[in-house]
Amino acid sequence: MTETPTVAVFRPDDDRIERATELLAELGAEPVPDPMLAVEATDAVPRTDADYVVFTSKTGAELIAAAGWEPTGETVCAIGPATADALRAEGYAVDLVPEEFTSSGLVAALSDAVDGARVEVARSDHGSPVLLDGLEEAGAYVHETILYRLVRPEGSGESARLAAAGDLDAACFTSSLTVDHFLEAAAEAGVREATIAGLEDAVVGVIGEPTAETAAERGVDVDLVASEATFERLAAETVDAATDGE
Repeated sequence: MTETPTVAVFRPDDDRIERATELLAELGAEPVPDPMLAVEATDAVPRTDADYVVFTSKTGAELIAAAGWEPTGETVCAIGPATADALRAEGYAVDLVPEEFTSSGLVAALSDAVDGARVEVARSDHGSPVLLDGLEEAGAYVHETILYRLVRPEGSGESARLAAAGDLDAACFTSSLTVDHFLEAAAEAGVREATIAGLEDAVVGVIGEPTAETAAERGVDVDLVASEATFERLAAETVDAATDGE
């Protein structure tokens, strides 16, 4: 372990990677910003005939505002506080935030209320099936609107090369897609196997069990799942583990 660990962060290529980099530096790490997600908007908006409309990201909140979406009495649900804050910042009222900030948390919060209801899920093209399947099992009529697509930015992969060289102390994966894009970048650089081997000596932190499962399926050993589904908690716990709690 090291007093100033090098920590890779894969937040989207916007202000989120900047804030994440600043946070890691404040926590005493040497950040390695390596965006693995970029947003391509579809200009779609949620349908207006739903009883509930569910948003799962800050990006979605910003895009619906830019596209001019106006609610018509739906119960507005946000997957977590960051999404809720973004919706409120755009002038939307938020009616529900689950206790657990995950797809399964949303299902748990809504399952007793949506039998026979129309639920609109507005999110990216890489949303977890847990949310749609869970709401349908609860008896809801579910429709999904794709607000944006998530692609891997050109030039990404510095962190994969560092891991392959044994120069990365930790990595913070926030979704299954960041895992896949990270490994795609490693493969393009011809170092996929060396990158996975390098991560064995690093602290790998993730948000959510689905991300942990994806990493495990790809051969990446996960050391910790953040105790709360926020980047702030993931960063703090990963840096703490990488410095051995000292």
